[in-house]
Amino acid sequence: MAPSAEKTVKSVVTRYAGDATRLMDVLIDVQDELGFLSHETAGHIARTLGIPQVDVEQTVSFYHFFARAPRGTFAVYLNDSVVAEFYGRAEVAAAFEAAAGCRFGEVSADGVVGLFHTACIGMSDQEPAALINGQVFPKLTPAQARELVAGMRAGKTVAELKGETCGDGQNAHPLVRARVKNHVRRRGPTVFGDYRPGEALEKVVALSSAEVIAAVKSASVRGRGGAGFPTGMKWEFARRAPGDVKYVFCNADEGEPGTFKDRVILTERPQMVFEGMAIAAYAVGARQGILYVRNEYHYLRAYLEHVLADMRQQNWLGALIAGKAGFNFDVSIQFGAGAYVCGEESALIESAEGKRGEPRDRPPFPVEKGYLQKPTVVNNVETLCSVVKVMLHGPDWYNRLGTEQSKGTKVLCVSGDCDHSGIYEVEWGFSVNDVLKMAGARDVQAVQVGGPSGSCIGPDEFDRVLAYEDLATGGSFIVIGKHRDLLKDVVLNFARFFREESCGSCVPCRALTGMAQVVLERIIAGNGTAEDVERLQAWQKIMRHNRCGLGQTALNPIVTTIKNFRPLYEGRLSTGDPRFVPSFDLAAAVRDYDAATGKG
Repeated sequence: MAPSAEKTVKSVVTRYAGDATRLMDVLIDVQDELGFLSHETAGHIARTLGIPQVDVEQTVSFYHFFARAPRGTFAVYLNDSVVAEFYGRAEVAAAFEAAAGCRFGEVSADGVVGLFHTACIGMSDQEPAALINGQVFPKLTPAQARELVAGMRAGKTVAELKGETCGDGQNAHPLVRARVKNHVRRRGPTVFGDYRPGEALEKVVALSSAEVIAAVKSASVRGRGGAGFPTGMKWEFARRAPGDVKYVFCNADEGEPGTFKDRVILTERPQMVFEGMAIAAYAVGARQGILYVRNEYHYLRAYLEHVLADMRQQNWLGALIAGKAGFNFDVSIQFGAGAYVCGEESALIESAEGKRGEPRDRPPFPVEKGYLQKPTVVNNVETLCSVVKVMLHGPDWYNRLGTEQSKGTKVLCVSGDCDHSGIYEVEWGFSVNDVLKMAGARDVQAVQVGGPSGSCIGPDEFDRVLAYEDLATGGSFIVIGKHRDLLKDVVLNFARFFREESCGSCVPCRALTGMAQVVLERIIAGNGTAEDVERLQAWQKIMRHNRCGLGQTALNPIVTTIKNFRPLYEGRLSTGDPRFVPSFDLAAAVRDYDAATGKG
């Protein structure tokens, strides 16, 4: 390793006090400075931290944004999610390739431009979008792609490539300066209603921890990440767990295609999120909190650190919060490195400890043994905002919002084939039709509710209501017009996503996500059989044996569309003798070889 690289590793490791549990931070910072993480660099990091090199190697190999080789002066990660494809991603990709002189997955001969595919980056309301050296470039066109590459070769910086135009709200903050827009279309009373930082904490410190938990339970606050587990019950479990050291995590690792609410909340309401974490800490007796943020939002880092510093100065974080003796709590930020599975709370904790983000066996649950084997509360961004408003206005106020079993509001991320993609905060109980009308959606073939892991429903179910007792959702709401090929344009994209994002730990998930993709491709090509459709449905039962929600729901895009749009499958099945339907396409298999040898 070059002396400069050794110096970089030593400096970064010193920055984190030689703490091996901060391996993710070390790897992110070293890569930021060196450009990539070679095996030699991994070895030096291991020696400096005093841990086996295999521990470093397995972490590096797990995450999408860690690079083993140089990725160019400018690393372009172009989103390949469903909505990006809807809005011309293929044309933008072709323009990047033509201008750069290389294909995706490669670096240009001059080493200036690297082109890479990536999954949803939380910009479904402004696609096609790309990350270039960590900065967001939304609503790209082929012409802009060509201009960006020309600017890179002309020696411009990323800041110069972005230009002076900024998005709305805090996207224009000097520490953000992002081209991203919030697109908040409907403001509800909970997350986007009136809010003064610190006001809820002033009320909380006059109560006991038991009284805080009782209020949250009385308000029937449920987790907003999708599972809907009662928040007060989770806090009570953690408070009763033995031990003096406890942690509070905020899960901001939204990676579900079509979801971007956490990005907007962290941009416009970060104080509310941190205040919610402090309230949780007061309730369970924690002194340390961690905001786990997906790597795609790394451009918010300086801004979020600034907000934390300001809250410490205002006495809303740190020692003696709001003047309460013994109420000491602070928050640090942990970024991920590109792994959808880390949205699962135990995988998130593993990642925060510097490991591969593989879900843990449960029990024990995080409230018993979580971060560093200590009791840990993990709450979603939106959940923590709800808690703040409960403590401000009381359970009765909160219970007047929503339905009998689903109290409060829900922040929806609406995207796809509609006029007004963006954020809608509605009370639980709104129908799908209500949302479609607000978003200006017409000629709708289907709606993907809850992201790929949710349900794909047709017009005959658009009168269903968004509520835990009917149609629950973590937030993603993708509108699919009648002009789309539902199986090819949507379901196949989701199948590829789950195959790529499976951590591979559980055999059913590791094997069946790939097999399902192959069978689906065969059906789309017109070579499938009725037995293939039945096989896909049967595999869903096997997938329930996976450890985490990703594995258990990975076939949902296929299974729910077979249920609700079965004629689309049956219309593509082979009409020949099922005993002689070809399952192997020789021409497709040798296409790359023919192209490389000039035989195509």
